[in-house]
Amino acid sequence: MSRYAISDIHGCLKTFRYMVEEVIKLKYRDRLYLLGDYIDRGPDSKGVLDYIMKLKKDSYRVYTLCGNHEDMMMKARDNSIYHTSWMFNGGKEALKSFRAETIKDVRFTYWDFMEELEPFIELDDYLLVHAGFNFAAPDPAADRHTLMWSRTFEVDKSKLGRRKIVHGHTPIPLERMRAAIKDPTALVINIDGGCVFKDKFGYLTALNLDTLELHTVKYME
Repeated sequence: MSRYAISDIHGCLKTFRYMVEEVIKLKYRDRLYLLGDYIDRGPDSKGVLDYIMKLKKDSYRVYTLCGNHEDMMMKARDNSIYHTSWMFNGGKEALKSFRAETIKDVRFTYWDFMEELEPFIELDDYLLVHAGFNFAAPDPAADRHTLMWSRTFEVDKSKLGRRKIVHGHTPIPLERMRAAIKDPTALVINIDGGCVFKDKFGYLTALNLDTLELHTVKYME
């Protein structure tokens, strides 16, 4: 059994499928943790959600977190400010993939999926989250905005214990990612390779949480 974490797929279905089926070769006994941002910007947000739901239906052990883009889309249903922001940050591409003229036309199946996404996952050796934790708060896990949206945060070692934090949300070069993975003193590992930003970053990454092996797939949409 192996445990993998992937973040920030952003509608890149071909790249994601290749990672799952040809690179890590996901098995039923493995665990796959997806850290959010499945939708927006890339060409096939709907396809990514369909594929994740199929993996779950086929009894693969897939655990899904909420990213800021899912959070933004859910809020965009009833908030014009969020709707404008969502459309500017990939919502147009998402609606096109759903073949929906407006956000109200997106089928309930996808809303049900997004509403069931977890804000974070706590393992014995890792805290998995989309963006970060507010360790200054009495309960860091209760600050949903930081969980989904934070770009910077300070770690309180007394609350973290012997665990490491694995997150996405902010694209970084592979060299920085590998440096953090190899550093035994690093408390935080960012695994967002900026897959959808193919001209600047352009990699989807999967971190083996047991061996710390980093798997990479270049944008292939």
